[in-house]
Amino acid sequence: MNAVVKTRYGEVRGSVADGVHAFKGIPYAAPPFGANRLRAPQPVKPWTGIRDAIDDGPVAPQFQATGGPAEGFIPSGRAVPGEDCLNLNIWTPEPGSACLPVMIWITGGQFEFASAAWYDGSRFARDGVVCVAINYRVGAEGFLYLRDRIANRGLLDQIAAMEWVRENIAAFGGDPDNVTICGESAGAMSIGTQLAVPRAEGLFRRAIMESGAAHHVLPAADALRIGEYLAEKLGIAPTLEAMVAVPVDRMLAAQMELKADMMAHPDPERWGIEAVASAMPLHPVIDGDVIPTVPLERIRAGSAASVDVLVGTNVDDWRLFRAASGEINQVTDRVLTGDVAEYGYLSAAAYGLPFERALPAYHTEYPFATPGDLLVAIQTDWWCRIPAIRLADAHVSNKSRTYMYEFAWRSPVANGLFGACHALEIPFVFDTLDQGPTQMIGNLLGDNPPQQLASTMHSAWISFITRGDPGWSEYELSRRATMRLDIISEIENDPRSAERTLWEGVR
Repeated sequence: MNAVVKTRYGEVRGSVADGVHAFKGIPYAAPPFGANRLRAPQPVKPWTGIRDAIDDGPVAPQFQATGGPAEGFIPSGRAVPGEDCLNLNIWTPEPGSACLPVMIWITGGQFEFASAAWYDGSRFARDGVVCVAINYRVGAEGFLYLRDRIANRGLLDQIAAMEWVRENIAAFGGDPDNVTICGESAGAMSIGTQLAVPRAEGLFRRAIMESGAAHHVLPAADALRIGEYLAEKLGIAPTLEAMVAVPVDRMLAAQMELKADMMAHPDPERWGIEAVASAMPLHPVIDGDVIPTVPLERIRAGSAASVDVLVGTNVDDWRLFRAASGEINQVTDRVLTGDVAEYGYLSAAAYGLPFERALPAYHTEYPFATPGDLLVAIQTDWWCRIPAIRLADAHVSNKSRTYMYEFAWRSPVANGLFGACHALEIPFVFDTLDQGPTQMIGNLLGDNPPQQLASTMHSAWISFITRGDPGWSEYELSRRATMRLDIISEIENDPRSAERTLWEGVR
């Protein structure tokens, strides 16, 4: 029999399968349209009667993740836009007073696209964790910065979802005092930033960041310029009044034009180095309010001292994008050194590394690598690995519990071209290998992915979410213990220390 749960805003009816209750599309904030557009999230309007929570809710405005590197790896057809897009999904083994640990999953997608519908949290519920996956605003709706409007609306949506969980999750069997926020890529970058956001303090006890940390934030001046460029493409003034009058479809089209312009003309003087190097013109901004200052500085000063942290990366994170686009085979030594202007965004110098020093060091570390392989190693370090290490270093400096991992299992698809790439760990974490290509990154699992690795990772995440310990040694500066997760998983101390040292003072 389907369960009915009473929230503070009304009753919801979910579905049940294999002993797991699922409640989907529950609103945690009012629709961000009309008078609420480009505003901070507003409270949910209570409803009468029982609201069906059987199907995934709509997602915020976004262009579909089809074509280019995303095609075939992200189930974009399951992301259906709609106005009531600030909603969440819940999987629980036992609605009521079970007081189980809670995981809130924040999806990735370059701050451009995202959907809770890509994920199945039933295996977490099967194993005693109440799993919540949230939708939030992305792109211009979530991260456009104007002088006359509140910034970081997408982050505020995430906070509103956390607040909803604190107020309502007990009715679904969860413990509001034992909440872990977990995410991958832009979701992990969001979490790394939330560790430094004053409004998020006290809303979670633990944090897990997969291939994302606290580096990806824009300076306010860069974000303002980018907002002005978007207004130019729309032919309007860069003001709130003008922006809210723009139809959503036109805003999305202009957003795509903006990114295409930046990718075609990646001038750091025009866009800012962070926007160019990240290829993300719209993402969190240091506005002095929601994000008071550089997140890593606040973390180092103790903003998240009471939060247990698990952070890690995949060995070949950025191979996903370079392999899927075909660029990995187009990179030459001249491209890496920046001699070929049209590929300037692929050069080592684009990431702040002086190639005279960096390329010999990477050649030494990877003696049989092609130029494309070296590019992937540099981009993986810039995007994911070095930010993860810096966050771990900053967090552990407050004697806070910190753990690090590295996912090393390589996809067998295309003769191993993709390696242990970005997002490949997700079905292992969710223990959903059997779902194959219907899930995020499923097409890269091959015919026989190792279930023992999924069991190891899923159990480690359950352990950390439950009691703050994934089952291996804590990270500390003298050793930098890192769990290398593969068919055989084992601790390595300070892996690839030469690369870490190379980026000192750069990233």
